[in-house]
Amino acid sequence: MTTTSRPALPWLIILAGSLIAVMTFGPRSAMGFFQLPMLADRGWDRSTFGLAMAFQNLFWGVSQPFFGALADKYGTGRVLVMSGVLYAAGLVMMAFASAPIWLHIGGGVLIGTAIGAGSFSVILSAFARNVTPEQRSMAFGIGTAAGSAGMFLFAPLSQGFISAFGWSDSLVIIAVMMLVVPLLAFPLRGNAQSGSQSGNQYKQTVAEALKEAFAHKSYLLLTTGFFVCGFQVAFITAHFPAYLGDIGIEASYAVIAMALIGFFNIIGSLAAGWIGQRYSKPYFLAYIYIGRSITVTLFLLMPQTPFSVVIFAAVMGLLWLSTVPPTNGLVAIMFGTRHLGLLGGLVFLSHQIGSFLGVWMGGYLYDQFGTYDQVWWLGVALGIFAAIVHWPITEKAVERPVVAAA
Repeated sequence: MTTTSRPALPWLIILAGSLIAVMTFGPRSAMGFFQLPMLADRGWDRSTFGLAMAFQNLFWGVSQPFFGALADKYGTGRVLVMSGVLYAAGLVMMAFASAPIWLHIGGGVLIGTAIGAGSFSVILSAFARNVTPEQRSMAFGIGTAAGSAGMFLFAPLSQGFISAFGWSDSLVIIAVMMLVVPLLAFPLRGNAQSGSQSGNQYKQTVAEALKEAFAHKSYLLLTTGFFVCGFQVAFITAHFPAYLGDIGIEASYAVIAMALIGFFNIIGSLAAGWIGQRYSKPYFLAYIYIGRSITVTLFLLMPQTPFSVVIFAAVMGLLWLSTVPPTNGLVAIMFGTRHLGLLGGLVFLSHQIGSFLGVWMGGYLYDQFGTYDQVWWLGVALGIFAAIVHWPITEKAVERPVVAAA
């Protein structure tokens, strides 16, 4: 009797990609800590900062499919080098912004584009090319958990930098740190034709892949539902520290809350990778969105105290990026890995359109009404909508013609 050993995970690729995820996700998740000191120093209102963060999320989404396609064709490593350089440039411009336009270009356009180049869809597509389909969900969970670790690390780190050096110098320090990304990109070199899974790919042009995806009902439902994820998490990332100050919670709890979200997000992302490998991904996603709506509702209706903030952050952290492994996993199951960077990027574009609206509406409605309540409750309603949308998604490969052997 012979036994076949299961291939080991490509740990160098996963480690390098995970460290890049820490660096690309960490600073952008800590942007909320820079809002109040920057606005106090510059004399701008919250809608100005909110618009910059909205641009960041929008350009992240718009650029991501293009960078995904570039990574599929020319190599993931090259795209990730661009990410690190653009990120550093955007942080420096944000640090020295003397007018809102420079904040919008640096903190919005440049950083958003940099995140698009170093996003989950770019990194996870490289993972998918180098692991077996059975290992894919867990590898996605590890990469997503690394992004969560970035949030956990950069929340206290950013606040510590601001306290010690001021908000402007802190952005410059983080910009220098981002220059490690091009060095980490080397193990992720290679395009869609490389990797252990390249021989199993269905050969398509970009136009054929897009036509197939946009005619696929489950893909369209998945893309629609991911809009809600972006709306919810981007609003909390950008406005939660300011919201806690508004309701009289000590500023230190904002750091604790964002760090807890990041920490429990590590657990949630790894668990999502494990669950997605064994159970229905569409149903799991529906339960995540229902869980978010319930969590926000209870937080808003119950007395808001430091203890309730801690509980809310822990529970929301478990649900935070746990959507990413099953979402990317579904795209890979439906269409394979040949154009995963592009097609996964389009799903994330929907996510970032939601992020744009969540961040911008948070600042705009606050300036209009003096409260974030309207955006909180809209997020609750959208969570229920997302659960409904994900329920009918079919978890299977798209039907394709059989190519006859020569």
